[in-house]
Formats: sequence, C-alpha cells, structure tokens
Amino acid sequence: MASKRLRQAAKEVTQGSYKLDEAIKLLKSLPGAKFDETVEISGSLNIDPKKTDQIVRGTTTLPHGTGKTRRVIVFCKGEQEMQAKAAGAEHVGGTELVNKVMEGWLDFDVAVATPDLMREVSRLGKLLGPRGLMPNPKAGTVTTDVAKAVQDVKHGKVEFKMDKLANIHVAIGKRSFKPEQLAENGKTVLEAMMRARPSTLKGKMVRRLSLSSTMSPGIPLDIEELEQNASVEQ
Repeated sequence: MASKRLRQAAKEVTQGSYKLDEAIKLLKSLPGAKFDETVEISGSLNIDPKKTDQIVRGTTTLPHGTGKTRRVIVFCKGEQEMQAKAAGAEHVGGTELVNKVMEGWLDFDVAVATPDLMREVSRLGKLLGPRGLMPNPKAGTVTTDVAKAVQDVKHGKVEFKMDKLANIHVAIGKRSFKPEQLAENGKTVLEAMMRARPSTLKGKMVRRLSLSSTMSPGIPLDIEELEQNASVEQ
C-alpha cells in the first residue's frame, strides 16, 4: 500500500503530461525522502520485444554525471592491469578475478573486459547477465582500451536497454542536482534513446514516458514534443 506521503505527492500530478523542465520543477517541489533519491526516466516502448532487430539499446554520457560513485572492475592482464588501475578501476585481474566473482563476490557496479579474456568471462554469463553487469561490446565494456572505458564510466557514461516487456529505465542523476543539471542529463538520455530507434520500426517508438525519483510518483512526460524534436533532428 502506498505511503501517505506518496499518496499526497501523487495529488500534485494534475496534468496529463509535462514538458521535461516542468516535470523536473514539479518533482523538486514534492516532499523528499531522508536520503538523496535517484531520479530516472522510465518508458514503455511501442516495440515487440520478440523482434531481435528492434531492440533499443545504447550508451550516452551524462554531462553532469550520475551523482553516484560507480565501482568498476576490469578483467584484463599484463600491462592493461596497470592502465586500468591508473584510470581508477577498483579491482583488476584475470582468472583469479573471474573465480572471485564466480564464488559470489559482486561488490561492483560495472564490469569491463578485454576481448582476449571474454572466453573466461563468459562463464559468468548466468550470474552477471540477469544483473546487467556482463561486459558487452555494444556498451563499450569489451575493449582493448580499458583506461578509456573506466574513465567513461567514472565520468557519467550510462547504458540503457529495453527489457523483455519493452520497458526502459535510465537514471539521470540525484534529487539534490540543480534543476538545470537534471534537465541537461534528461535531454541527453532522451536524445540518445531516440537515436537508438530501430530502422525497421514503423510509427511512434514511445508509448509512455515518465520522470520519477526513488520515492515519488511518476510524472508523465510529453511524448509529442520528444517525437517532434527527433523528427527535426533526423
């Protein structure tokens, strides 16, 4: 059952949809939790998730970061271990690190791997895959340039991917961010999502979009504005 605070906050959402700037202003006016909540954009896509040629997936770098210190591990060996450590990776290693994760250690937020170690890292698929932690070339986390991959994550690079129900969720910062910071991060994410539109998709890509924080109700976003901006850019 929704809390009294959440029910009260939901009453403040009076419009059918809001432009992103308006939604952020409303979100910031709602009573907050006792911790710095994560703000995210969530959407329902007009896509059949069974069609593998229509998967919406991509990465983008938030201009103001995520507001969270992201712990990065790198599966690599030799000179690349030194490069990854110098770039800020919390843990680096080869077989021994794979075995550590196999034993259940998951104290990290992003995993990067070099191509030559992916055969060993693939053993972690069942463990890391469902958690969204498996290194992937499309996300830039399988690479020989481990230093750049680590730096990108530390500087606010985020990955988005629709789930099995064609829904998508992307964090755009923290509630403590200034409104203009959330707006810039949000616009960056929305533009990246629209760029990831499958070429085989007919009609509109987005059914519904909303902005919310960890403990707030969803605030519906103006899809028409988003689709129009995307058409102009194309």
